[in-house]
Amino acid sequence: MIEVRVLGIALDPAGQHIVLLKPVGDDEGAGRVLPIWIGGQEATSILIAIEGEHAPRPLSHDLITTLFGAVGAKVERVEVTRIDEGTFYAELTLTTPTGPQVLDARPSDAVALAVRAEAPIFVADEVLDDAGIPAEMADLRDDEEKLDEFKHFLDEVDPEDFQG
Repeated sequence: MIEVRVLGIALDPAGQHIVLLKPVGDDEGAGRVLPIWIGGQEATSILIAIEGEHAPRPLSHDLITTLFGAVGAKVERVEVTRIDEGTFYAELTLTTPTGPQVLDARPSDAVALAVRAEAPIFVADEVLDDAGIPAEMADLRDDEEKLDEFKHFLDEVDPEDFQG
């Protein structure tokens, strides 16, 4: 397992959201980056958390974080464990009053929770080898306009868009 950090959220040419994970310790423009395509709501949730912002009303990941605290559970770590036919799989490890619990999770949800809990994120070596791309291909500065557009969307979003 390789510890990674959230490099950021990007948009692909088709406008799909991607969370970019980069090994801790790698220089900004060197090494590899793991792009994982995620949904728009998950991208919004992750971006809000990494920027230290708060939604006007709790998002699902905020609610789950609060729920974990209420029952004495803590996100210990997240692991992106495998990729199978283009689908990424992750596990969320919790410490609970009854002992450790490992839960199957979508990587987008697991990352959103890890960022809120300041828990480490790990990627299996094989996943990074199979799906990682050269860091220069994921340079967020090239997508600055798209990121600004996404941030503008966050500024203008109606909280009712997240009701469910």
